[in-house]
Amino acid sequence: MEQQRSFGSHTTGTLYLVPTPIGNLDDMTFRAVEILKTADLIAAEDTRHTQMLLNHFEIATKTISFHEHNTQMRIPELLTKLESGQIIAQVSDAGMPSISDPGKELVHAAIEHGVPVVPLPGANAATTALIASGLSPQPFLFYGFLPRKAGEKQRVLAKLATESATLLFYESPHRVEKTLAAMVEVFGDRQAVLARELTKKFETFIRGTITELQAYAANELKGEFVIMVAGAPDKPVVKSEAPFKDQVAAIVATGAKPNAAIKLVAKQNGVPKQVVYDAYHKLGRA
Repeated sequence: MEQQRSFGSHTTGTLYLVPTPIGNLDDMTFRAVEILKTADLIAAEDTRHTQMLLNHFEIATKTISFHEHNTQMRIPELLTKLESGQIIAQVSDAGMPSISDPGKELVHAAIEHGVPVVPLPGANAATTALIASGLSPQPFLFYGFLPRKAGEKQRVLAKLATESATLLFYESPHRVEKTLAAMVEVFGDRQAVLARELTKKFETFIRGTITELQAYAANELKGEFVIMVAGAPDKPVVKSEAPFKDQVAAIVATGAKPNAAIKLVAKQNGVPKQVVYDAYHKLGRA
């Protein structure tokens, strides 16, 4: 099971990326359990949370904390262990390491130092939700968590407004309602799906338009959410040399709000928003 690579007289260990269940412990794979049992060390996002998983599967391997707040401090220590021949398994609290969780920095460092990196397949909230959403499963674009600040969130959504792929986001329960409000302003009222408590007893899918989902999100929510939004519908092709007012009108025709369309056109053309705003609203006064 262990993998090592020799460099002259020196042998380096292996970094295993081990997914853990997103809710239902029965989703743990036999291979994941075996790797965690035979590794020299488990680098865990939260050692207390991971210890409950290890206890369930009677895994006695030592753990060490590895999270977003100690990444830079911990990487040199873990690299030293890997380069000395140790096998390290890296896990997040739930699902795939590096997917909206710590891990990518350690992977990059291991690759840079010639340490083999071995990924294991397993649970992932985004794709689990997608295949049961009823939205088109391909192509899809996974974004993860949107910025918390309203202005930054709007700018990210504006960039995604014309994306034809199904869009996938993670969101915490107390921000779902505000995020949906921002989405309907930028995207228009598209089809969308909320998924919560995946693989658990109270697994729930809410399907409808973004506005309909807002009504659900107005209630007190619990659990982590996956928000899925249908991609932008086909829209009239607008040549780059078209007047600003026509470019805005074409985006509005897809269901986007005028203000969001004005912001997007201004960004695409590298001009101040006020210039596009004036051009578009002259259309209404013509």
